[in-house]
Amino acid sequence: LNLAVLYEDMGEFDKAAQCIDKVLKYHPNHQRAILFKKDIESSKTMFYDEEKEKKKDRRTQILETPISDFELSVRSRNCLKKMNIETIGDLLNITEVELLSYKNFGETSLREIKVVLESKGLHLGMALEEKQLVVAETFDRSGEEEEDEGLLSKPVDDLQLSVRARKCLQKLNIRTIGDLIRRTDAELLGVKNFGVTSLNEIKKAIGNLGLSLRSLD
Repeated sequence: LNLAVLYEDMGEFDKAAQCIDKVLKYHPNHQRAILFKKDIESSKTMFYDEEKEKKKDRRTQILETPISDFELSVRSRNCLKKMNIETIGDLLNITEVELLSYKNFGETSLREIKVVLESKGLHLGMALEEKQLVVAETFDRSGEEEEDEGLLSKPVDDLQLSVRARKCLQKLNIRTIGDLIRRTDAELLGVKNFGVTSLNEIKKAIGNLGLSLRSLD
């Protein structure tokens, strides 16, 4: 038991539990050992919860870091400001295509931003990917969602769009309705020769299905 106490003080709960198990193997009714085992299990739970919270807090701190904390060019800073992108977290909710679709934002600025994110182990659109995984898991778990999944897997050709709108979707490699609703207005408008008329046409077509393009909110 004394060795178990030492292990617990050192935070080595598994080793402490092994010591207690040996005592209980030969003395199954040893009250002090039984109570101590419960304490160890409780301590393990608290320890793992605290670690989880610390990781969560560290991630939150990183995501809330203002863009102004990093050495970016004036052009990059101005572009991000116009897009209302103020924190690292905001960058995780936008894609490369969306950034490049904004006026005066080019490959050089994109590279700058990617370097900043990579230094934190992050990348553009990361939060969107995580959300898509959650959505996919939800579809997998719920049989009720099977019809919606079938709808999202339908080809965009089923929407009967104009030639110009179809060409735009082809350039972005959008093949299914599911691919389409993961895009934003800005991504579509960033394609050459694609205007508001075509955008409204697409929004109306998917709106009739009870769907909409992704927003940045």
